[in-house]
Amino acid sequence: MDWQTWHDDYDDPTSTLSRRLKAVQGQIAAFFDAAPPGPISVLSLCAGQARDIFGVLPTHPRRHAVPPRLVALDPRNTAIATETARGLHTEIITGDAGNTTNATQSDLVLLCGIFGNIPDADIKRTIDLAPQLTTNTIIWTRTRRRPDLVPTICAWFEQHHFTRTWLSSPTEDFGVGVHRLTTPPQPLQPDQHLFTFTR
Repeated sequence: MDWQTWHDDYDDPTSTLSRRLKAVQGQIAAFFDAAPPGPISVLSLCAGQARDIFGVLPTHPRRHAVPPRLVALDPRNTAIATETARGLHTEIITGDAGNTTNATQSDLVLLCGIFGNIPDADIKRTIDLAPQLTTNTIIWTRTRRRPDLVPTICAWFEQHHFTRTWLSSPTEDFGVGVHRLTTPPQPLQPDQHLFTFTR
């Protein structure tokens, strides 16, 4: 898979990726709108070109309170993200997003474009470790093609004391979920394996 050209579908407003992106951006904006005063930490794993966060942050009133950490393996994509981030306080890491060494516990964690590209066991492992990744909310995505794993993913989050605060319509061919942690977060342990891409 060429993860740079993969982003091209975002430029087609009728594509599944484009419509999913708008849903994710809407939930990011809603999180920023509802956040209390003060800094808002954001972690995006497999951020790619970070079109989700950069589709919201530059014009949002809270943009100066948000210093996101973006992690992606493809240096072409992180180069594009770095160019887009000019003028914003952003940490961009070219590295393995599937290991907690490159993560930081954050108020908002984006797991977008991941769950459709890794084995089900890795999805479960990532969710098992999710209370280490966030102090508040995770936004995630997954295709709704059969077998539709979205209900199972919701159940896995809820087993770890996450409350579902939003889920895209089942009539869409994509799934976007928002889950909020309702118990204190666990300490983030370094060098833990989360997932490995299969494409």
